[in-house]
Amino acid sequence: MTSEMPAALKLIEQLMREPSLTEIMVNAPDAIYVEREGRILMTDYRFDDENHLLGAIAALLSSVGRPLDFREPVTEVRLVDGSRLTVVLPPVAVDGPMFTIRKFSARPYALDDLVRFSTLSIEAAAFLRACVQVRANLLISGGSSSGKTTLLNALASSIESHERIVTIEDAAELRLQQDHVCRLESLMNADKKVTMRELVRHGVRMRPDRLIVGEVRGGEALDMLQAMNTGHDGSMTTIHANSPRDALSRLETLVLMAGLDLPMRAIRQQAHAAINVVVHMGRLQDGSRKVLSIAELASFDDQTIALQELFVSESAVNGTGAKGWSRLRPTGIRPKLMDKIYQRTAAAPELSRLFPPNSAVNTTSGRKPEATISAGRGLPDRDRRLS
Repeated sequence: MTSEMPAALKLIEQLMREPSLTEIMVNAPDAIYVEREGRILMTDYRFDDENHLLGAIAALLSSVGRPLDFREPVTEVRLVDGSRLTVVLPPVAVDGPMFTIRKFSARPYALDDLVRFSTLSIEAAAFLRACVQVRANLLISGGSSSGKTTLLNALASSIESHERIVTIEDAAELRLQQDHVCRLESLMNADKKVTMRELVRHGVRMRPDRLIVGEVRGGEALDMLQAMNTGHDGSMTTIHANSPRDALSRLETLVLMAGLDLPMRAIRQQAHAAINVVVHMGRLQDGSRKVLSIAELASFDDQTIALQELFVSESAVNGTGAKGWSRLRPTGIRPKLMDKIYQRTAAAPELSRLFPPNSAVNTTSGRKPEATISAGRGLPDRDRRLS
């Protein structure tokens, strides 16, 4: 956006320049909302009328070479600065044209930034960074706008610069800083389509050291699991879900959308063999985005995949009762991945203090002795297993 932009865009430019805003939502000429610090607020900004609003939409689309076309009532595009624009026109938009802009930080966040924002703890960040370094396969779950893509980008920042990374997204939102990154974006225009599933298949053939899928929403979940199970270690993706357990259940449903008549046991075997860790994100009442759980896939039987929580959040209310806050705490269960982490010397001091490589660890059960769990760290005494 430049000083020579159409007049209809000047109003939007003012909002785009506000660094504290993460979302701009225009529901009508006189209903413009923004998201700031997780809260949705109505602004005093107004368009003159519906034609003025349509002029802004046309200018935004024109900036990326797309026309305003009422034959295509729902349009998603990526703006020049990387922000995501979603336009909805009549007759789909019952009360008139509307659009939403999802803004992104000028500088992508790293794990240390998320620790500073209290999105996760130092120990949890050290564990996830080590997971990336030892090429564990990660599934990030959460609701809409819970911070999944931000966390995915932060985790990917821990990948070594010499590795070849292939990213696959519906709308390119990941902003990796490594040199060797191949970015693929699906096309869903009426005249030409390239689906996410096709891109995952092509991405596997591009000799990636890491395969990162922005979000699995359909049959590409099967191709992603197959890639993870055929030597593409260190892969990552996100999924919409309400809990770690729900993430695995939804993953099973998405695999069935591939159209193959696979028995449920085979799907669960694939998921158990492919995924190492599920990280669950959520939004608290104050609008803040937090890691609520980090769980490791444990045993598997005909009925279910057992999960064991390694870190779990505890929500509380501060002294004024004004804000919710979440503290991410270790459960005392020793991750199965710790042996591999120590073999590759990827254990940070914060992690080695939490899971020391000595005989105090009961490697059969995966748990520390009761005395160690209770000694001075305020860790919960009970086994946080999810079945």
